[in-house]
Amino acid sequence: MILDAVIRAYETAKQTKGDSHLKSVMKSLTWRILGTLDTMLISYLITGELFVAFTIGSVEVITKMILYYVHERLWEKISFAKK
Repeated sequence: MILDAVIRAYETAKQTKGDSHLKSVMKSLTWRILGTLDTMLISYLITGELFVAFTIGSVEVITKMILYYVHERLWEKISFAKK
């Protein structure tokens, strides 16, 4: 049932030009999780403080998600290298 919905959504997305807004949001979320974990690790390695690492990661996750979404949507408008 869920798999059927995913397959239908995938087939519909293939028929439309470019990525949907939902796909851009999902890409933003998953990318930010990885990026934030990386930022927290680097912050911890530099400062040796878990609290500081989590604080930096908490602020960074919000700002970078917003910036990535805007960046993704701007690139979607550019016809460069589209089929």
